[in-house]
Amino acid sequence: MRPAPAGVALALAIAQAKDLEAQDLTQFVLPLTGSVNGGNTFPGVSLPFGVVKLGPDLYTGSDSYSGYQSSGSFIGFSLLHESGTGGAPKYGVVAQMPAIGAINNPLTNHSVGRSKADEARLGYYKSSLSNEVTVEMGATSKAGMLKYQFPGNAAAPNIIVDVSHVLPSFRGQGLGQNYLGGNISVTTTVGGVRYQGSGSYDNGWNRAPKWTVHFCGYFDQAATFKTFLGEDSTSDDLADYSDAETQDSDSRLGATFTFDTTEVTSRVGVSFISPDQACANVDREIPAGTSLETLENNVKTAWNDQVLSKITTTDTSNSTKLQLLYSSLYHMSLIPTNKTGENPLWTSSEPYYDDIFTFWDLFRCTTALMHILQPVAYEEFIRSLVDIWRHDGFLPDGRSSFFNGATQGGSNADNVLADAYVKMVRGAVNWDDAFSAMVTDAETVPPNNNDPRDTSSSTKEGRGALPDWIDHGYITTKYRRSASRAVEYAGNDFGLYQVAKGLGKDEDAQKYLNRSRNWRNQWNPDLEALGFTGFLGPIDEDGNFKDQDPLSCGGCYWGDDYYQGLPMEYSFNAHHDIEKLIELSGGTDKFVARLEKLFEGGVSSGNSQFNHTLFNPGNEPSFTSPYLFNFVGRQDLSVKHSRYVANSYYTPTAAGLPGNSDAGAMESWVLWSMIGLYPMTGQTTFLVGSPWFSDLAIDLGGGKKLAITTTGGSETAYYVQSLKVNGQSWDKAWVTWDDVFANGGTMDFVLGSEPADWATGAPPPSPATETS
Repeated sequence: MRPAPAGVALALAIAQAKDLEAQDLTQFVLPLTGSVNGGNTFPGVSLPFGVVKLGPDLYTGSDSYSGYQSSGSFIGFSLLHESGTGGAPKYGVVAQMPAIGAINNPLTNHSVGRSKADEARLGYYKSSLSNEVTVEMGATSKAGMLKYQFPGNAAAPNIIVDVSHVLPSFRGQGLGQNYLGGNISVTTTVGGVRYQGSGSYDNGWNRAPKWTVHFCGYFDQAATFKTFLGEDSTSDDLADYSDAETQDSDSRLGATFTFDTTEVTSRVGVSFISPDQACANVDREIPAGTSLETLENNVKTAWNDQVLSKITTTDTSNSTKLQLLYSSLYHMSLIPTNKTGENPLWTSSEPYYDDIFTFWDLFRCTTALMHILQPVAYEEFIRSLVDIWRHDGFLPDGRSSFFNGATQGGSNADNVLADAYVKMVRGAVNWDDAFSAMVTDAETVPPNNNDPRDTSSSTKEGRGALPDWIDHGYITTKYRRSASRAVEYAGNDFGLYQVAKGLGKDEDAQKYLNRSRNWRNQWNPDLEALGFTGFLGPIDEDGNFKDQDPLSCGGCYWGDDYYQGLPMEYSFNAHHDIEKLIELSGGTDKFVARLEKLFEGGVSSGNSQFNHTLFNPGNEPSFTSPYLFNFVGRQDLSVKHSRYVANSYYTPTAAGLPGNSDAGAMESWVLWSMIGLYPMTGQTTFLVGSPWFSDLAIDLGGGKKLAITTTGGSETAYYVQSLKVNGQSWDKAWVTWDDVFANGGTMDFVLGSEPADWATGAPPPSPATETS
């Protein structure tokens, strides 16, 4: 039987996927996936990239990054959260807390335990408290609904609105959020009561200065109320607790509402512009009479239409794989937050996105997937980054509450912009301005923000170690994280080369291409480990290499020479200059052997949860390494190791991530594994892996699709035997953007249980390596 032509195969795959598209794909989303064991995902209710993320805040004595923990006591239910962050919690503001009985002092501890596990499904969340109160939640983009059921025998059902409520931090890094003041006013309405006001706070993981959120809340049942005022901003000492309708102070304040009914519904809107805009948001998005069921259905529709339907399959035999697929799509689409129309710092016709955690985590494979699945939002996101530079002076590496920070390595927004440029993101992006923003990163030393974790240079934005990078072509230990920053700065400069070349700025292009090779100056040929010689190493202030164990990064944190990765891991990170890296590693055979050693159990003194491998699936510097075998003719080993990692460390369960989600970075890695490709950021290259499903249809927007099929595959038969791209036999372990994404296309795999030497064509490009 002759194979169907490429066009017929594409049409067939699209038609077959229609059945699953028509389904409610939210049934496969498990919001609690990755919420414990350090995954820190947010399991509450949110729209894609929505401002409001309504969910519980738990106290255990350890940091509740997303508000949620599976144990501990409820301390509130708040509208603003983030997902998959670290360092210190952010937000947990605009909160309510139910309480039973006389409230003599609303500032004291009113926490309460759980009576059973929380119930979470996409669009709906329910918490059951040990005092028999239940709280059900729904949300829109800028508003939320809370429905309380108090026990029938409850004495005085109350809800406390404490404007000073934030998610605390217990790590002692000086990043804990502080309440800085606020105001509240209460008025009665027909059959209910309304409160509105503002709260100001600072800090969180990005060490932000003062920022303000405004709120407007309704209770749809009649209530009596008291407002309260504390003696100061931190203690539980009361200065006033009365029927005053307003409070305005730098001290703690809020209001207590008391009801004569056991069922209470509250609708709350938020804004970063004004209380009036918060009222307009809730009035528009959750008008009186709206039901939780309506909100849930609307949220499901939004996720189905905007996110989940972007990848569909007719291969529905394994529900666990479907749950992992769609739960991962869900969690990588919670932040950044689209705050267009809610930016208090400047007026602009450009979109505004906030809550970027962080490009150090996201640039390797998350932003590339966001571009493919969300092309419209992604163009807006790129425009927002450039507009932040216009008004704040630097591109962000991380950003939250309208403030840049924190920068762990290089200026990795440069990589993101370069990736967007080479993959033809155009639209309304001003690429001359974008390149100017990148040049700011490459040439301007940011002011030192004197972060106690690293006082050597700025951790807020830009490249703090630029003086060494420009003067020496390497980074000395005068600057913290010197060795890992050097290889990232090289990648950043490669990004500038790519955009300069495309814009016809030939002199700039050559300059930054040359600088992108300076990671080689950080390569110490005398470092040895495990029979291998040559690794990225620290250089002292006199320009001499320091002795360094390639298998140790000390504390691996802000004050060390390598950040969250071993020297051996970072020594594989010159992804723009792989051909030179192979040469410095001792040639093809040695490079293969080095890579293999990363995945060998019992080699590392740490990583016990990963069988003591040097490869760490829970940290981004390792993300690309399983796929580098494609550069040396061993695509089978890329499949072997990437599939093993995905199968071993990812499940659609609460503890189902190998590390912190990092705002969807972990989820995007496993999504690429399932698709059977992996991006080389800043390049048009995608490395070929092995798809998990018999068919996938990826909606690229504008009527374009990428249809992927496999035959012969199973849980044990996943090695590529042959590949056709757009109906043509393919002998390369890579494809380009133009091959399969620019206009859509097809990829048809034959899989088997044993490796096959199918990828005999040219290796993937190494664009920064000199050509002979």
